[in-house]
Amino acid sequence: MARIIAVANQKGGVGKTTTAVNLAAALGVMKKWVLLVDLDPQGNATVGSGVDPQVLEWTTLEVLLKECRTEDAIIQAEAAGYSLLPATNDLVAAEVGLMEGEHRELALSAALDSVINDYAYIIIDCPPSLNMLTVNALTAADGVLIPMQCEYYALEGLAALVNTIEQVRTRINPRLQIEGLVRTMYDGRNNLANEVSQQLIEHFGKRVYRTIIPRNVTVAEAPSFGMPVVKYDQRSKGAVAYLSLAGEMVRRTSSR
Repeated sequence: MARIIAVANQKGGVGKTTTAVNLAAALGVMKKWVLLVDLDPQGNATVGSGVDPQVLEWTTLEVLLKECRTEDAIIQAEAAGYSLLPATNDLVAAEVGLMEGEHRELALSAALDSVINDYAYIIIDCPPSLNMLTVNALTAADGVLIPMQCEYYALEGLAALVNTIEQVRTRINPRLQIEGLVRTMYDGRNNLANEVSQQLIEHFGKRVYRTIIPRNVTVAEAPSFGMPVVKYDQRSKGAVAYLSLAGEMVRRTSSR
């Protein structure tokens, strides 16, 4: 049975989608069967996986609205090395559709039930907001991976996300936990980054991953080629960091 991990942070620009895509690719390099679910209407995880949104017949939208089977919408992102449940900007329509339905927060969980035994990990790229799509991801997930850029405003947004996670755990999904926090786009020469990093460790302890994702040009370049950096340049600092993060995650999972 897959471990379902939601990659979430309502603050944009923190490397959320980059982390979801490259974590999925890194786990694939480690010979794990991985499904990446694009739950962000921007569809960046789909494009970053080398998939053209214009040619898609079925997407996450149709799956959530029960207009097609989950298995029928999943495609193979060959260049990335994992399976993908893709999305386009049409996914914004799911917000309206889900608001009108019963048990609206359970739509994604129900959709993944039929494929959960086909993968070791299911990674969900959440939208950069705490909306019904994010609640669906948290309801379906076992853990939440929080990418954090070490800057002042990042800490303010973190409190709201942690509060949402607690509410979902209390009311809907008792197995939900914080999988870990990963520091992204990190520049050790920046004093503020070092201070915020230390604050994260003081507040969250071992839940902060030892692996740090550095600010790296290659990581930024890779999506324009429709590839995770792990596939684009496996020797780059960014790729090495994401491979390290995947290894750390697998070790944590196996020790539970």
